[in-house]
Amino acid sequence: MDVVRIGTLGAARITPAALVKPARNVREAEVVAVAARDRARAEKFAAKHKIPTVVPDYKALIDSTEIDAIYNPLPNGLHAEWTIAALEAGKHVLCEKPLTANAEEAEQLAVVAAQTDHVLMEAFHWRYHPLAQRMVDIVRSGELGALRRVEAALCFPLPMFSDIRYQYELAGGALMDAGCYTVHMVRTLAGTEPEVVSATPTLRNPDIDRAMVAELQFPDNVSGTIHCSMWSASLLRIHARAIGERGELRVFNPTSPQLYHRMKVTVDGSTRIERFPRKPTYEYQLEAFCAAVLHGAPTLTPPSDSIANMRVIDAIYRAAGMKVRGS
Repeated sequence: MDVVRIGTLGAARITPAALVKPARNVREAEVVAVAARDRARAEKFAAKHKIPTVVPDYKALIDSTEIDAIYNPLPNGLHAEWTIAALEAGKHVLCEKPLTANAEEAEQLAVVAAQTDHVLMEAFHWRYHPLAQRMVDIVRSGELGALRRVEAALCFPLPMFSDIRYQYELAGGALMDAGCYTVHMVRTLAGTEPEVVSATPTLRNPDIDRAMVAELQFPDNVSGTIHCSMWSASLLRIHARAIGERGELRVFNPTSPQLYHRMKVTVDGSTRIERFPRKPTYEYQLEAFCAAVLHGAPTLTPPSDSIANMRVIDAIYRAAGMKVRGS
């Protein structure tokens, strides 16, 4: 096998950017099939994006012998069910973030992935861009001095309250959608796992947060904060920050740096700007997924990382006095 034949579950809005377009530039990837609850929608999607095969339903897709891997962009609450089914059907899986509705589900997926010996990779595409690795390298190098604080924010306006991201039964909420990125960023920068000190939600209804602010405490006296929103006074905030004893790292738009980004490093009063390729994060991610499937390369977002991320998300919901998703 020198090409990973990928089938996509559903015709989600994210699929063209996250899978279809990147696959045109990744030699080892080929999108060969799509299945959706509405066959007419799947056929329209396939025709628009030149996907050769429309499969009758999700089960037929994961059972197909013409497919090596599954891309799972279904609503959060359906990730675990269909990812497990795909792994047990002998397929590798690239699953959209967050991997599951909660940490317990993530643990279950990790067991199945290990038992089936198949790749399970969470689609935190930001992590695969060279900008993300440079952020980590700067913090780890000690250039900033001893790390003291990490911060991340992802706020955008989504006043579409009928959207699946506002539905508890589908594991929605601002923390699940935007906040999973911010939790992942501060964990990645700190390199350790935090305790949740406090969490303050802005509610759409008693079960759904439209914004969340959480204070975290990492080992070695490193503090942290995350701020996420789908609808609040913070209409647009996309940044990450690491503060050390000698200086700080500030990054605007670490999530999609191909659109625009700015990295500023200030140490001992001296400031520099660093710039990175405009190649999409999703292309880097798909290359990494194919390398894992074809060559056994390690990924940066394996199930163990997903479990740790979901444990923090669950703890933030509990600290906010809210129900953990899927509970």
